[in-house]
Amino acid sequence: MNEMSSTVSVFAFTASSGRLVEQQSISTLPADFKGENTTAEIAVDAQGKFLYVSNRGDDSIAVFAIDPRNGKLAFVERVPTGGKAPRHFSLDPSGKWLFAANQDSNSITVFRVDPGNGRLTATSNAIQVATPVCVVFVPIE
Repeated sequence: MNEMSSTVSVFAFTASSGRLVEQQSISTLPADFKGENTTAEIAVDAQGKFLYVSNRGDDSIAVFAIDPRNGKLAFVERVPTGGKAPRHFSLDPSGKWLFAANQDSNSITVFRVDPGNGRLTATSNAIQVATPVCVVFVPIE
């Protein structure tokens, strides 16, 4: 993820030489976006099928499908986080939920994750918390 340019780069890696070669650079923003934006968090689902990136400015999560043959990305959707400046997000251990921390609007938005296509659906379970900047899941014993 390239924070200042709001793009994601895909690289091919050659283990024998340790060489990286850029294969793709794809924007996290709509083509007509005007204004300031920086990306903040990037995550891949546990199956390695979908990649998620947060946009601070557009206030969204961009979703991409990962091609299993070459790792290249295909845009799936961009979903508003329902708040301002989604600094961090986290997929829960089951992979069924994504929690987006909206730092500048004091909320964490809960999304249902469709495991088949990676799409996000906002739930009505927003959590109010002062200046959230990180979401971490900790096992309870």
